[in-house]
Amino acid sequence: MAKQVVTRTYTASVRNHKQVSDDLDSLGFAASKLWNVGRWTISRVWDEIGYIPEHDELTAYLKSHKRYDDLHSQSSQRVLQELAEAFNGWYGKRRNGDTRANPPGYRKHGDDHPRSTVTFKNKGFKLDTKYNRVRLSKGSNLKEYWSDFILCEYETRPDVDLSTVENVQQVRGVWTGDEWELHFVCKVEIEVSDTPGEKTVGLDLGINNFAALAYEDGHAELYPLNCLKQDDYYFSKRIARCDDTDSEQATRLNQNKSARRTHYFHTLSKHIVQRCADEGVGTIVVGDLSGIREDEEHDEAKNWGKHGNLDLHSWAFDRFTDLLAYKAGMEGITVEQVSERDTSKLCSCCGRKRDTNRVERGLYACDECGTVANADVNGAENIRQKVSPSLATDGVDRSNGWLAQPSTFLFDKETGAFAPREQVTS
Repeated sequence: MAKQVVTRTYTASVRNHKQVSDDLDSLGFAASKLWNVGRWTISRVWDEIGYIPEHDELTAYLKSHKRYDDLHSQSSQRVLQELAEAFNGWYGKRRNGDTRANPPGYRKHGDDHPRSTVTFKNKGFKLDTKYNRVRLSKGSNLKEYWSDFILCEYETRPDVDLSTVENVQQVRGVWTGDEWELHFVCKVEIEVSDTPGEKTVGLDLGINNFAALAYEDGHAELYPLNCLKQDDYYFSKRIARCDDTDSEQATRLNQNKSARRTHYFHTLSKHIVQRCADEGVGTIVVGDLSGIREDEEHDEAKNWGKHGNLDLHSWAFDRFTDLLAYKAGMEGITVEQVSERDTSKLCSCCGRKRDTNRVERGLYACDECGTVANADVNGAENIRQKVSPSLATDGVDRSNGWLAQPSTFLFDKETGAFAPREQVTS
């Protein structure tokens, strides 16, 4: 077993909640007010010049605003950083044809501000693990005197001891809807498994099949996107019926949709890593999707068709890859990213490149060597060969074999896990 330093988030309850809740409320309200100030500022800049300020530009501009000093400077910076990230995410969807995407809204219901999460970085908190206390800094506007702070007594799970972690990087005050809780973001050293083997697998992320895997020893697997598409359709219809997209009902629906997607990502990444460990895979080669929204030839956004754009840009590519890398690392498996350029056009058997070989979305037929393949699996095999160029078979005709007829795994809603298509009941 090897040692590895990873990031962990531990949740803790606030034991003296009654004594500190008012102070935490004031910080949560202040974070919402600063968000709204930043929201108004970005909206004005966007209306004037069609530009979204980066978080450092927004921070520099609002440092003199009275709301900025309601929180510790690092906490205010984090609020504005989250806002800028949310706007950039919206703009990415808008630029690529998602007309349903709305910009981040104001955090306000009538005259009331909700309690927003407050993040305290290294200069904004002081941890006392001996007595299970953490001191959280207030902004200068909310202090009664210069050294004023909030002293929270916390309680973690019995198996968590913050005194043993290497480094506590952040403390977050999070309102659950009923009470405040603390999230400690820490660096911890853990034991990871030895590499299960030296084989490679290629992983291609696509529009209809969320993932296609091509293993070095010849077989392949597909993970269709049907479950996420059903959720998108269901929740979009429900949210569209709401009178206000910022209403409590719409917020709950968006939260449920996000939670189901998060569960899907976690479950799929865990399943793929376990399959790789069982197959003796030491390296997962993933197509780098960072440029998937760009058309290099015409220097503009790619047009995937109306529904393709909506589906594509509702995914969190980086989020899934990060989860996969994290879970793979626990099993001693390496995740490498390579360019996806031309992997959908190349024949994985003979290497011939031709656009017309992709007959339709799910079929690849090579006019040079006669290979017939599932298009996503062919792409996954090309991705794998960029790291391990060995062919899966030695000249054997693979038409109607593993390339054309991969195993299919579906998400089973009854069990909350992935299973072979023939075993799924829902």
